[in-house]
Amino acid sequence: MTTLARPGVPVGGFKTVGQINATNDLVFRRDQNVMGIAVELLTEHTPGAPVVDEKGEFIGFISEFDILRALEAKKDLNQLTAGDVMAKDRIAVSEDTSIDEAVKLMEEKRLLNLPVKKNGKVAYSVTRHDLLRAWIGLGISIETGSM
Repeated sequence: MTTLARPGVPVGGFKTVGQINATNDLVFRRDQNVMGIAVELLTEHTPGAPVVDEKGEFIGFISEFDILRALEAKKDLNQLTAGDVMAKDRIAVSEDTSIDEAVKLMEEKRLLNLPVKKNGKVAYSVTRHDLLRAWIGLGISIETGSM
């Protein structure tokens, strides 16, 4: 693995998803309004996020594509919840999943975000951007222009 040697980067580079400073900490509730979700996704510049039930259990994923399909079907986003439009696939990894495995899974499943479980609950998602940054040994500081 080719990585840059930088402060805060483990010797030999990042190895697991749990070592990454993820940039997508959005998690939506099943009953959350889709218009509000659309605005939040746009505001956060992220293409989607996991959806959880009332107990915090991972039940699906809502993406910009899901919302665009609802709009294309002439649905009123103010009348829909995340549970109405989300994909019910529950693809997720744990913090000890290797970066290599995460990249392969995202490529195979054509995912833009990959939910990460921490202590059995989905806590955040890693993006392709996060994985690329980790793979080459850059910390999150690259996002702000400082290294």
